Amino acid sequence: MHYWAIPSLALIMALVLLLPFSVKRVEEELEIFLLVMGCAAMTVSGLWSWHIVKESLVEPVKISIAVLAAGFLFRAGRSRVEGLIERLERRIGINHSLFALIVVLGFLSSLLTAIIAALILCEIIHHLRLDRPSRIRAAVYACYAIGLGAALTPIGEPLSTIVTSKLQGPPHNAGFFWLANLLFLWITPAIIAVAVLAAYWRPLGRVTAANTVSDTPPETNKVLFMRAGKVYVFVAALVYLGEGLGPIAGKLIPALKGWQLYWLGLSSAALDNATLAAAGIVPSMGRAQILSFALSLLISGGILIPGNIPNIISAAKLDIKSREWAKAAIY
Repeated sequence: MHYWAIPSLALIMALVLLLPFSVKRVEEELEIFLLVMGCAAMTVSGLWSWHIVKESLVEPVKISIAVLAAGFLFRAGRSRVEGLIERLERRIGINHSLFALIVVLGFLSSLLTAIIAALILCEIIHHLRLDRPSRIRAAVYACYAIGLGAALTPIGEPLSTIVTSKLQGPPHNAGFFWLANLLFLWITPAIIAVAVLAAYWRPLGRVTAANTVSDTPPETNKVLFMRAGKVYVFVAALVYLGEGLGPIAGKLIPALKGWQLYWLGLSSAALDNATLAAAGIVPSMGRAQILSFALSLLISGGILIPGNIPNIISAAKLDIKSREWAKAAIY
């Protein structure tokens, strides 16, 4: 690798972090921008291969199909979902309903997978008739809960799958519940905390009676296919970004201590957090190092849209822009 590669990759990383918030066109076409940056990172790193291209074409397929299928299913069962939510809201109120739904989805995501939990979340938020600020805030905090909860088992999300796979041999011998044992006492209060923030921290605004879900026409086939296409491009871009920026992680991670790993993990706000998990988790790390790194990946994964799959799905489904997401996540 050329001597200028690492500074160039650092520049690409900086552009990925900054441009979506400073250039409106980039924010509007975030998927294309990330794809271009991913291709640039792959070129600078000199890592282009048929294997990576194939992975970028295949990896997004399952997620995109799930998004598309869920769109058709939820459209077909629109009235039933709305009726269930209305009954729950009448019994315990909008705030308690939102709190309970986020907590339940957070923990169930470890079994349902983060993708399915995020799709259910979007449908719930849509039918709660929240105004836009409340809708964005609820989505961001709920995606935090889903991302945290999904890490408890290897089937929940790519990050937990990767970590369990890399640590299944000596000295950790990680099994199905290894991450649950490591993270449960940290993740449980975090899920409850974000649910409290979503439901009670600020008043929940509602749309007017004249603009209810029932009055909103069902999404067309074109909208459903375009959303699935955006998710496909987004995931493909993250494959390239993760692989192309890998040399930075390879240079930094081996020599870092626990607290340094924590701060490095915060950079996963701009990447799929599974990418840094794949680059940074090695069996030689101690339990405290793994805990610090994993927590930082899970926390930062909710800050920006590219941070994890639930964010990507929710932002596409609810039409949330980069600045709106980051503002809600930080404030």
